[in-house]
Amino acid sequence: MKDKMMIIDPHIHMTSRTTDDYEAMSEAGIVAIIEPSFWLGQPRTQVGSFQDYYSSLVGWEPFRASQFGIKHYCTIGLNSKEANNEALAEQVMELLPLYLHKENVVAIGEIGYDDQTPAEDKYFREQLELAKELNMTVQVHTPHRDKKAGTIRSMEVCMEHKLDPGNVIIDHNNEETVKDVLDKGFIAAFTIYPKTKMGNERMVEVVRKYGSSNIIVDSSADWGVSDPLAVPKTAALMLKRGIDRKDVIKTCYQNALDAFSKNGKMKESDWLNPKGINQSILYNDNSVLRGQEPRVDADQIN
Repeated sequence: MKDKMMIIDPHIHMTSRTTDDYEAMSEAGIVAIIEPSFWLGQPRTQVGSFQDYYSSLVGWEPFRASQFGIKHYCTIGLNSKEANNEALAEQVMELLPLYLHKENVVAIGEIGYDDQTPAEDKYFREQLELAKELNMTVQVHTPHRDKKAGTIRSMEVCMEHKLDPGNVIIDHNNEETVKDVLDKGFIAAFTIYPKTKMGNERMVEVVRKYGSSNIIVDSSADWGVSDPLAVPKTAALMLKRGIDRKDVIKTCYQNALDAFSKNGKMKESDWLNPKGINQSILYNDNSVLRGQEPRVDADQIN
């Protein structure tokens, strides 16, 4: 256990995952995660569904993660796909400030472009202004179609709004976009998927070519075909392929910690000096155990 590398997955959608995933993630060395608010696979049709979803990201999910020794943080925002329903988007924008001050919210995100429509542009800009007003980090979703143009446009808009590039994480990068992102001073995050976006073999070569500064590895594991262990697997492959351990630590742990801890809510001490696990406690009278014997660490016994 001493030699196990600590891992942060700074982009994973645990709302879509099971408790088995939490168990496996903990065993693989994941000590902290960041869960961005995102599209759930079908459109939400009323503001109350956003409110319940955001509430779960600051309530139920942190509890569920804690039951397996993982510290849970999140980012809150109106995602690009749902920005196109403008009547609903206006209501969501009024809702956001109620959640951005919650204790585990470390950034506004994931926001940006999907089809690069005028509505997406409007609400992306409004949320960038909100980030400036609240001095918050921004997590940007870059479009899956027309990737390079959309990534460049995302950065240009951030600069138009005078955001510090060092406080903006540009996610879903690939080999085509990474140089532009790094050259402009933004933080480049890479989503490791089994079949699409970035594979872990390709990620190894990106780190070999560009080094480890301002590069973050994440899984973005969600309701689709994806892998909640993508970050520890990529870390292991980097080491196997001869990437220096210090560079693996930076890309799979330290850079994420540095990027998302700027508002003071994400603290390394949360997992370096953790409270023990007590699976006998409940959240709104609910347990994740379904009748299993609860784990109660020694420091949790009264």
